[in-house]
Parts: sequence; structure tokens; C-alpha cells
Amino acid sequence: MGFLDSLLGRSKPVQPNLDQLFGLPSAAMTLEVTGSFRPTGAGSVCYRKAEGGAFHQVETDVEELLESLDGPRIEVSKDQYGYTWLTSRHSPDDMTGLVTDLHAVNTALQDEGFGSYLLCTLVGFRDDEGRKLALIYLYKRGSFYPFAPLTEPNRDNSLELQMRSELANDLRIEQDLGRWFAVWGAPGL
Repeated sequence: MGFLDSLLGRSKPVQPNLDQLFGLPSAAMTLEVTGSFRPTGAGSVCYRKAEGGAFHQVETDVEELLESLDGPRIEVSKDQYGYTWLTSRHSPDDMTGLVTDLHAVNTALQDEGFGSYLLCTLVGFRDDEGRKLALIYLYKRGSFYPFAPLTEPNRDNSLELQMRSELANDLRIEQDLGRWFAVWGAPGL
């Protein structure tokens, strides 16, 4: 960043670090110990589809790779906004396998030049009372935030803030609360 950039208040965007996804197993253990939330075994990557054969080939390669590793636990769906969600399902006690799948999807898209099409990665949790919680990685911000949906359009803000402080040692938490977007009906939640 140059002198004029700092003088004019411009800053460089945070670069994504996909290896941060490997902090999720540690965060899952923290959630189990402190908040009684346990992984559901589901996680998903949200991205915008690009036109053209190169993107289609990468998408096909990723799906085939995950299906060969995991079997039929891969689902692809589209949401009401036109984003594609690739969802992977594992046993709830296989957080490492789930994170490896999600990392592989993100890395494949990024390495082939489609990183700008990635929106977020989500991993779902539930507690004994049936409350839902998602840990969401924002690709373009390189940070995580908790999302605790109630009935749309309500969310459990106090739980989200509690989880922010409990997970601060495990994950890079997004500091700008305005970027803690609701992802209603997201696959894997």
C-alpha cells in the first residue's frame, strides 16, 4: 500500500487463506466443550457459476473427486439468488474429512483462477435443544463469523456474539458485524 492509499483511506483487501479452514476441527471441539454444539457432519461451499468450459470442467472434476472419496454424500443445489452450493456430508465425528472436502473445493476453484467466484464456506452445528449454528468463512474477507438462525428473518444475535468470543482463539473472526450476513436456508445448515 502506498502513501496516497493510506492518506486517502484506501486499504488492500484481506487475502483469503484457505488453510484457515483447518482451524474448524479445533473450533468444533471448543463448541462442544463450551457451548454444547456438535457438528452435524454437513458443510457447503457457495459460489457463483462462471460461463464457459473451463469452469464447467473444474466443477465436474471437483464433484468427481469428492464422489470417488466419499461416495454419494455430495449434493449440488442452487439458491434463490442464483448461487451454487456444493454440499458434503460426513459422519458428525469426521470434521477433518469434511473440512478436507471443503478445502479441496475452494482450492480447486481458486487454483484455476475462479477464486473471485467463491462467496463462502459453511459448516453446520446443533445443540441438544435443536438450535442451529453455522460457522461461515467469507472467502473475500479471509475471516469467519457465527450465524445462529431462528425463524426467518430472526437470528439469535446474543448466541452469535457469545460464539464470537468463545471462538476467538480458534478462528480469525470477522470484526465488522455488518458483514455477518444471514444465509437463510443454506444447505448444510
